[in-house]
This record gives sequence, structure tokens and C-alpha cells, in this order.
Amino acid sequence: MREWLKRLRKERGLTQEDVASKSFINRAFYAQIENGTRNPSFEVARNIASTLGVSSSVFFTNELSAPFEIALKNSDMVIAHCDLELRYTWLFNPHPDFDTTESLSKRDDELATNQGIVDLMALKQEVIDKGIKIKRKICFPLSDGEHCYFVFGEPLLNENKEIIGAVTASMDINDFN
Repeated sequence: MREWLKRLRKERGLTQEDVASKSFINRAFYAQIENGTRNPSFEVARNIASTLGVSSSVFFTNELSAPFEIALKNSDMVIAHCDLELRYTWLFNPHPDFDTTESLSKRDDELATNQGIVDLMALKQEVIDKGIKIKRKICFPLSDGEHCYFVFGEPLLNENKEIIGAVTASMDINDFN
């Protein structure tokens, strides 16, 4: 089940029929994609993503190659996409305080409230508003103490080079001297 897809569709006030029609597929096929029993082709994923205002990469990020996924899982790196409303559309390797499935379709300020959250949201909004890459050190109070991250953000673009959100890569730098 692609709960994230269902949540995105509902947040945008769309029915399965609406998404299917705007994505040039039939409703039954869309339902199978949403339920996880079928995978979309690249073209269909691109059409659905365009309809929902997200990057089509969200359909294929679970298909990371094993060495790449292992390397990222064993690093202190968090990678995420958000839409124009700063709602997560994909999140990989977050701190244990955050459940990936619970975080999808939510804004940072719906998950926690602290100065780090305020600073992260400001970075993402600036990336979207100005269409530029930004790097910043941001610190968060977490359950196991304060963690400082080097956060890199850049605009997330669709196939037409329009900004549809932001992508961030954040590296925990607490262990660096």
C-alpha cells in the first residue's frame, strides 16, 4: 500500500478518478498503483506526480541499489523531498525520533516545534522562493541530545523545470572535531 500516495491525493481534495483522468490512465489502474499491487511506468509516474505536484522520483526511491541503500542507512545522512507547502513527499534515514511513514505529507512544524524546525523550514522556503541552492548549519534538540546538521537544500523541479518543492540532504556533524 502506498499510503503516502493516498494521503497526497486526499490532501489535494482529489478522488482516484480525478488523479487517473488527469494522469491519462483508468481509475482501476490508478487504484492498483495506489494500493501497491502495480508499479507505474516512468511516463505514468511522471503524469501522476505532475497531477499531485510532486517529483516522480518518489515512485522509484524504494528501488535503491543495495550498496547505495546500505551506505546511506549506515551514515548520518538524511535525504528528503517536500512540496511547495513544505509537506514531506519522501524521507529517507531520519533520526529515530521521526517515523518515516508518520512524517510523510506533514510539515516539520506538525512533527515538532523548536528553533531547528523553524530554521529548517525557513531554509526550505527560501530555496523554493528564490530558486537557489542553500547550505546552512542547523541544530535540533532531539531525544538523545542536541544534533547539529549541515543542511544542503535545492529546488525540486518537474520535467518542465518548474519548482515543485525542495530537496534536502542533511548530515549530522556532531561527531566531527
